[in-house]
Amino acid sequence: MPCKNKGKEEAPMRHAQISLSPGTGPVPAIDPEPQLGYVLYRSVASPGLEDDDIDRLLRRAQHRNRSLGLTGCLHHENGLFFQWLEGPRAPLFRLLEELRDDFRHVGFTVLDQGTLEARVFDDWDMQFSDRQGASLNDWLARDMDPMEEAQAVGRFLASLRD
Repeated sequence: MPCKNKGKEEAPMRHAQISLSPGTGPVPAIDPEPQLGYVLYRSVASPGLEDDDIDRLLRRAQHRNRSLGLTGCLHHENGLFFQWLEGPRAPLFRLLEELRDDFRHVGFTVLDQGTLEARVFDDWDMQFSDRQGASLNDWLARDMDPMEEAQAVGRFLASLRD
C-alpha cells in the first residue's frame, strides 16, 4: 500500500549568487527546488535477519525519509535487498553513507545513481515489496543482458506503482 507524504518537512533551500547590475554585488537568489538525485543499490541481508527485523527497518525508514524529504522503494527477495532512493542530493548522499555501514546488510553495491527532473516515487516515503508481491528474479529471468540490470531493477521498482 502506498505511503503518503502527509506532513512532509520542507527540504532546505539552496542559495545561488546573482548580480543585478554592474557594481551592485552579488545578491542571494532562492532556488526553491534543490536538485533531485537518485541512488539504486543492491545488498545482501545479514544472516539471521527476520521478517520482524525488516518490518522495524521499514517503519524507521518511512519516518526518516519523510523527515529528510526522501522517497523510494525497497524490495527484498531471496536474501537480497534492492533499494531506490530519491530526493534532494545532500540528504540523499548523507543517508547513503549511513546505509553503507548498516549491520543489517553486507555487500552494499551502488548499481546506478544520477539526477532526476521529477521523482519516480513522489508519494512513497518508502514502499516495500517482496517475492510474494512481485518477483524481481522472475522479472529479470527474461534472458537480460547484464549491462541492463540497473535499468531493469529501476523499471521493476517503478512498475510496483501500478
